[in-house]
Amino acid sequence: MLKERVTAAIDWIDYARRGPSEADRPRMLRIVYRTWLIAFALKILGSTWDVSWHFKWLRDDLAPPHLLNTIGTVMVVVLVACHTYTGFGVDKVSLRLMQLGTGVFLLAIPVDIINHAVNGLDITAWSFSHAGLYIGTAIMLLGAARAYWLFGPRDRMAEWRFTMAALWFGFFENTLFPNQHQEYGVLSIAAYLRNTPYAEEELRAFAAKQLGMPLGKDSFIAFALPIPAWVYLAWAIGVGLIALVIARKMVGLKYTATAVAAAYVAYRCVAWGLLSAADFPPSAVPFMLLGGAVAIDLVMLRPLPWWGEAIGGSALAAVLTGVVFWAQSELLAGPPVDFGSWYGGASIWYGAAGLAFLWGLTNIVSRSAAWNRHMEPAAFRPPRFPLMRNPVAAGSTVGS
Repeated sequence: MLKERVTAAIDWIDYARRGPSEADRPRMLRIVYRTWLIAFALKILGSTWDVSWHFKWLRDDLAPPHLLNTIGTVMVVVLVACHTYTGFGVDKVSLRLMQLGTGVFLLAIPVDIINHAVNGLDITAWSFSHAGLYIGTAIMLLGAARAYWLFGPRDRMAEWRFTMAALWFGFFENTLFPNQHQEYGVLSIAAYLRNTPYAEEELRAFAAKQLGMPLGKDSFIAFALPIPAWVYLAWAIGVGLIALVIARKMVGLKYTATAVAAAYVAYRCVAWGLLSAADFPPSAVPFMLLGGAVAIDLVMLRPLPWWGEAIGGSALAAVLTGVVFWAQSELLAGPPVDFGSWYGGASIWYGAAGLAFLWGLTNIVSRSAAWNRHMEPAAFRPPRFPLMRNPVAAGSTVGS
């Protein structure tokens, strides 16, 4: 039995080094990138549960949400190691992005543990150590999206488009992760004011002590909403929506942005129901993203000059996002944004300016000759590693 397993492992390594045949290559690419989607799905589920967990209990390094996220991270590490060893399904740029993102994420883990050990409770997603986690994930996703754009099999276009949209769904969710602090915080404060707090007394007392405030309403509000109110919409519009712009451009279907945003909102609605049923703190669902997504799709229905698309699209996306957010806040719930104040109303235009800059930059880069040259599948060159005494045959079709 052991001998058979060793032989099978050797055969698999040899197969990986040689690369699949031309006929088998699409099937292997589908397996690889489906595995990427599963890994990111686990990371998304873990991160969503993690925010809710920290609004209920004190931090625990081995909490179930951390373990769920860890499984997804281990899968990513294995995938990146396989891409690095075989050169299969990646080019140099996408591989470096995968490696860099994984490295940043893995480095942020011990930094975060040390940060909590030294500074105690650190629930805000905007801290340096937490930022390393989602910045690393964003870089990984960029590498995976670029590689799939280049090497994903397009003989089944519906599946190719779904996978590409799913990768940008993951990027969209990851980009909006910091905003979840305000979305969970506003409902946690409402529950506290109803005298039915989600957070256990131990967590509330610990937070008050760390803030140097008496245990009570003021300390809990400072714990649940420590971020300035203007940040919420400015980040959602200025940084979050660019993922929908790029998804629309890369997938190529008319209503891609709306579909990705609707899938994200649907996911958050399901998470709200499951967390509530399990007695975990729920969050305000960001329905306002649908307004921005519809604006992006509408603007991109007709060809426009690159600057007109960026400026006009950003302005319309900001307005529709703000309108839907206002309606959401009146009818359901949303993080506090005072539209009557100069900084509250201006947060929409901060976001519009940020989105216009990123959208315009995307348009410039996507039209450049250098970008288009690097977005063509590269000719295969065998990777050079000390362990690979017998490199891949030069005639292989594996990407490098």
